[in-house]
Amino acid sequence: MPRSLVIIPTYNEIENIEKMLETVMNLERTFDVLIVDDGSPDGTADCVRKLMAKYDGRIHLEERTGKLGLGTAYIHGFKWALARDYEYIFEMDCDFSHNPEDLPRLEAACIEGAGVAVGSRYVTGVNVVNWPMSRVLLSYFASVYVRFITGMPIQDATAGFKCYRRSTLEAIDFSKIQFVGYAFQIEMKFTAWRKGIEVVEVPVIFTDRTEGESKMSSGIIKEAIFGVIKLKLRSLFTKA
Repeated sequence: MPRSLVIIPTYNEIENIEKMLETVMNLERTFDVLIVDDGSPDGTADCVRKLMAKYDGRIHLEERTGKLGLGTAYIHGFKWALARDYEYIFEMDCDFSHNPEDLPRLEAACIEGAGVAVGSRYVTGVNVVNWPMSRVLLSYFASVYVRFITGMPIQDATAGFKCYRRSTLEAIDFSKIQFVGYAFQIEMKFTAWRKGIEVVEVPVIFTDRTEGESKMSSGIIKEAIFGVIKLKLRSLFTKA
């Protein structure tokens, strides 16, 4: 079968990284993993190197200096994947909010023809576990807001658990992707959708992290709120 790569950005994920990699490595379907680590001072990269020796050729590590942003980590990973022969490329968090057991389902949606498969919390209701109601409402209405402003028919516009076909990423000019935080996830979907690429939502259950600290901040939320307006305005004057 075509090769698949899971890109996982990390910063201080020592509580989760070993369990996450062992889980992915032991799935029935074979996935390679690329960790893009932003100089974690807690030893995350050292743990990855230990497991690289155990799973020779299936785990890869790219180390960067300092926290450079989620979006730049994924773009770094996309370019790394496209320089190699991967056909399906995933975005996934390290904290188990994204269940590795769902990877084959996302891949299957792309094998069946989707250009982007989104692990969606809201396509069949609200499938979120361990979040306070305030955060559920913030996330849900953020997606409503994105749909209203952009016209993009995606129930979970802010989702970060995704699978891309290689051809989808090859069609996107990464130099034009402007956002690095929460809005990056919206911008990638919006860019693909405007190009006429099929975006399919696959229902998943999102479980909040139990280990480590959340990377969410007020700055990330502000970027998303105002970034959506910028995306829409920019789209009125530029080609897809």
